[in-house]
Amino acid sequence: MKILGIESSCDDTSISIVDDNKNIIANETISQNQIHKEYKGVVPELAARNHVLFIDKILKNILKKNNLKITDIDLISATVGPGLIGGLLVGLTFAKTLSQVNQIPFIGVNHLEGHAFTVRLTNSIEFPFLLLLVSGGHSNFYFISEVNKYELLGGTLDDALGEAFDKVGNILGLDFPGGPQLELMAQKGNYKNINLPKPLINVKNLDMSFSGLKTAVLNNKEKLINSNDLYSADLAASFQKSVSDILCRKISLAIDVSLKKFAYFDNVVVAGGVAANNYLRTKLKKTIKLKNKNIFFPPTNLCTDNGAMIAWAGYELYKKGVKTNLSIKAKPRWPLEKIGDRI
Repeated sequence: MKILGIESSCDDTSISIVDDNKNIIANETISQNQIHKEYKGVVPELAARNHVLFIDKILKNILKKNNLKITDIDLISATVGPGLIGGLLVGLTFAKTLSQVNQIPFIGVNHLEGHAFTVRLTNSIEFPFLLLLVSGGHSNFYFISEVNKYELLGGTLDDALGEAFDKVGNILGLDFPGGPQLELMAQKGNYKNINLPKPLINVKNLDMSFSGLKTAVLNNKEKLINSNDLYSADLAASFQKSVSDILCRKISLAIDVSLKKFAYFDNVVVAGGVAANNYLRTKLKKTIKLKNKNIFFPPTNLCTDNGAMIAWAGYELYKKGVKTNLSIKAKPRWPLEKIGDRI
């Protein structure tokens, strides 16, 4: 069975073909980073326009490269939400049109389901599992009992962690997106030279907050008008250290909460764009090992938004018997824990 996955919830246009044996036949993404770079963030209208320009080109390209026709596809899945409404409309309309014209079944996917199930595409991991989803739009803990059954345990009260990384990168003079560059900058710094706060780290619930930490970076940067590169590297290192300490403390607590509230589980998944950060991976691995749990991350190239994760999530839903009405509308706000009917 071949599944076509379409992802267009933010600024990456991505289409993938995977099969039911977990082979990624094609996965092509056109990034808009260079387009949005001068604005130091994603401009929704520009993103939507460029999805229109790119989406058909990508589909034609991957079909041609793999000597396939659209009629060779057995299932089409696309992101319904959450995300930027313009981008969602482009991808969803494209997918539903392909489905209707070619009489191919269609499944609407929640973007967060895509991130959650990527590890089931790349690993053999059974339900249930604890999920830490850290991306540009979300930073939450979920307990994933099975396909289509998810419970929110807690998360950020303000900025998503990926957003905070990008904004701190901007403060430190890095190009958009700042997250990957900040990680590289931090390698040249010493976190011990600057003491940044760790908001809510000692609060015994799963609330997190990153806006104050971001502001602390700004305040420290402004202390020295002529801040040198080494000072900026120390700030980057200290920011990253504060984030890792917060996440490690909270994920340890999330394991304890989940063991009390749900059935026993063995696996912890960390997914989303921020999960590509190697420093955070290393720290989280050590923490989870101390809790006697297995930890899984997607491959770094599948941490950020991609069509493969949407294709696989669509297949998981299809196997479960979940159906999507072709009248379904884009959902810019669609909490994972309130998934409801896909109509």
